[in-house]
Amino acid sequence: MKNILILMFLILFSSLTEAQLKLDFKVEKYKLKNGLTVLLHQDKSVPIVSFHQWYRVGSRNEKKGQTGLAHFFEHLMFKGTAKYSGADFEKLIKLNGGSNNAFTSRDYTGYFVNLPAGKLDKVLDIESDRMINLLFKQETIDSEREVVKEERRFRVENRVSGYLQEAMFSTVYKVHPYKESILGSMKDLNAATISDLKTFYKTYYAPNNSIIVIAGYFDIPYVKSLIEKYYGSIPSQPLPDVKLPQEPNQLSPRETVLKKDVQSPSFYMAYKGTAAGTDDSFALDILSSVLGGGETSRLYQRLVYKGQIATQAYSFSYSIMDPGLFAVFVSVKNKKYLKRSRQIVREELEKIIKNGITDSELERSKNQVMKSYVGALSTVNSKAKLLALNEIYFGDYTQFFKDLERYNKVSNEDIKRVAQKYFRKEFGSYVAVIKK
Repeated sequence: MKNILILMFLILFSSLTEAQLKLDFKVEKYKLKNGLTVLLHQDKSVPIVSFHQWYRVGSRNEKKGQTGLAHFFEHLMFKGTAKYSGADFEKLIKLNGGSNNAFTSRDYTGYFVNLPAGKLDKVLDIESDRMINLLFKQETIDSEREVVKEERRFRVENRVSGYLQEAMFSTVYKVHPYKESILGSMKDLNAATISDLKTFYKTYYAPNNSIIVIAGYFDIPYVKSLIEKYYGSIPSQPLPDVKLPQEPNQLSPRETVLKKDVQSPSFYMAYKGTAAGTDDSFALDILSSVLGGGETSRLYQRLVYKGQIATQAYSFSYSIMDPGLFAVFVSVKNKKYLKRSRQIVREELEKIIKNGITDSELERSKNQVMKSYVGALSTVNSKAKLLALNEIYFGDYTQFFKDLERYNKVSNEDIKRVAQKYFRKEFGSYVAVIKK
């Protein structure tokens, strides 16, 4: 059924006017006196509520020698307070038919709960309590430290994809905190003290550094009274000025070659990109779809389908709070194909720099974007996440409502312009992993 709706949407898309492309649904935004930002979206189509609490802190906020603290806190926040132990928290969520999780990025940390309507009271009590009353026990910290270290081993050190991606960021970025792993280094994780963690908590886990988004089946006046009841008395905290180093201009190509016991060599071709919300970010998304977005893309066709020298070929534009990156990933069948695959990637970039893309490619990539937005609006949880993301990045959730219109405005000239701006040879970074 969902696929039929998507198909119908894509058929209709070609005939939509610019005004009709605007997304919109009702959201109420307000702030408590302590600076907590609240977004409420009522949707009574299904008796489910999604609660999101995000904090404006990620790995970009970490000091040198303290990498991984933001992600460490994602774990510690589930270890409980004097009022609700970690076990109590999980039990209450599950007994009420809910699910919960969290995530850490380079720019923010998010916590969310999805549960049946009418159960928000307890969730707000728990979430407000752990914003200010988190317990710091040395034995708990030491135990969770080992969990985080094991996660690093699993996701990075013992996984080629994670190992390669970490090397890509440290090659592209030289001074900005984006060069560091979100999971942190083993050295820094081992060195983190209870004092470091308390300072981090006191600094960033404050109402004026947080947003709440609630979407779904609820009564707005009642929920507003609950938010005031549980969060209103929590004091705000002075927030540090975020002054991050600017990346120096890259004057020549960079190259990193790693050796591990791999079956198939693979590589990234990466270029510094742009920040989220810029006109360039929308053009780069469209370009990424044409270059490496699925089986019809240029790189998949040349490297996998026709050339049969690679098993994977895709690209992505990673636009975040500060300038992100644009990357192409290729996994080849044999080491002897590395050089040729790299040449083909560069050839396709040069073609776009010189000629842009075709009208049919532009239309198809825009349709792919439309399809992703249909999926993104299919649940109250995904709506809440998109609202939170835009509020965190721009301080204005309504930016999300303009996205389809901005994608639709991307022209072939825009594609050529961003290709010429970001994909010059001297701006490139080649990061490969080959067999020992």
